[in-house]
Amino acid sequence: MAYRQHAVMLAMWRAVRPGEEPAKVECGPEGPVRTYSGLGRPIRKQALRGAAIASLSMAMLLGLSGCVLAPEGTMQEQAKLDANSPRFEPPIESCQLPTLPKPAGWRDVLLRAFVANGELESAYFEWKAALARIDRAATWPNSNATIGFSYMFSRENITTWNRTTVSGGFDPSVPLSLPIKTETAGKVALDAAREAGEKFRTVKFDLQRRVLSAYFDLALAEEKVRIQRDNLNLLKLVAESAAARSQAGGPVQDMVKALTDKELAKNDLYNVEADAKSMRATVNGMLSRDPGASLVLPSVLPPPRPVAVGDARLIAAAVDQNPELAALARQVEGRKDAVELARLGFLPDFAPSASLTGNVAQVLGTMVMLPTTAPAIRAMIKDAESMTRSSEAVLRQTQHDRASSFVANLVIMRNAERQMQLYRRSIVPSVQQLINISRQEYAAGSVGFADLMDSSRTYIGIRLMVAQVRIEREKRLAEIEALAGVDIETLGQPMAPQDSLAAR
Repeated sequence: MAYRQHAVMLAMWRAVRPGEEPAKVECGPEGPVRTYSGLGRPIRKQALRGAAIASLSMAMLLGLSGCVLAPEGTMQEQAKLDANSPRFEPPIESCQLPTLPKPAGWRDVLLRAFVANGELESAYFEWKAALARIDRAATWPNSNATIGFSYMFSRENITTWNRTTVSGGFDPSVPLSLPIKTETAGKVALDAAREAGEKFRTVKFDLQRRVLSAYFDLALAEEKVRIQRDNLNLLKLVAESAAARSQAGGPVQDMVKALTDKELAKNDLYNVEADAKSMRATVNGMLSRDPGASLVLPSVLPPPRPVAVGDARLIAAAVDQNPELAALARQVEGRKDAVELARLGFLPDFAPSASLTGNVAQVLGTMVMLPTTAPAIRAMIKDAESMTRSSEAVLRQTQHDRASSFVANLVIMRNAERQMQLYRRSIVPSVQQLINISRQEYAAGSVGFADLMDSSRTYIGIRLMVAQVRIEREKRLAEIEALAGVDIETLGQPMAPQDSLAAR
């Protein structure tokens, strides 16, 4: 009987909560069954309910981890990145670079440049990294959860459970921000990702401009080689004719002049061949090929690329789609959001916590970090506002610069088209007729050697001018594409899901 009473008392003191004295104990044949407090409530049931509440609070705090307050537009930006990922995600070592056909057109060269160029690949991964920073900036709670455990050593007759304290909360060194702060930080990160995406477009069109310009320069150099070879062959015929006339009693001076002009033409041929080799090495470098690798171009100049829209549409595209201006506009948006984020610094941060000590106590609490560094917060606001004004000024000036550059290139391109029409319709046929007549009359002795050479030089000069005008027009068109941020073949057609290189 004494043993049973002692067991009853232990059960009462183990289960009781502070402030509630044990009143009675129900006993069964084997010992105490249920203990009641002075308020008439079952003590063990209350303790279990308190433990359940504390455990639930801890679970809720820990369950908040991994939530991302992604701003609107994140999915769309991710879709734009995914449209370009198949070309850049596989390691370059495992990629099979496109093989250039013989002859290689400008589309073939451009496709390989897009795949092989390291600068464009770098811009892609910078864009990808900027997009990944959205999750880092917009993750809420923004502080790691902490779990504490302590055990009280005492001579008192207390159960192990009541000696144990379990606590949870957040890292006190990183206060818990309000969700609006995290959401605004996510907007700033999204603006930075969009800016990186526009910079990727800028690099793409700049690479396209440089590759096309180098390709057309090489095409022009090879055309000059062909012209100089034709000129050399013509001078060989003239020298042979002059030698025959000299042997027949004609003036020796004509033969000497013809031989001299032939040697000069041979030297000019060597010069333009050296230029062509140099330009070929430049193009090979852009394509990640050996500088001395063979690169065969068509035997004629590439045909003019058609422009199916008028000047007004081209100018509108330059205003709406210029990648450099778009990147600057995204930068301005990001810095405006940075101003808003700096202003939110006046809102407090928190460090909530919870603890459970057996059946004895369940505690919920929080620390509030007050924004007492007001001068520093105001300085951050002024800093962000100043950087916004700076970006707006750069954007405004760049708009004027790019607009003037676009108009200048457009004027030069249209003038080159006018010259091409003039040469093709009137000048080239007239010069061809002149050279044919001069050859016939020189063979008949009607005109002198000087007249024949003048006609020959005029013909060669006109061919060179026509080639230069055609290439100038194509290079200016490549400049216009880079400034407008659009492929001229797709202008006027519905836009593909962003900037995918598959269009080329």
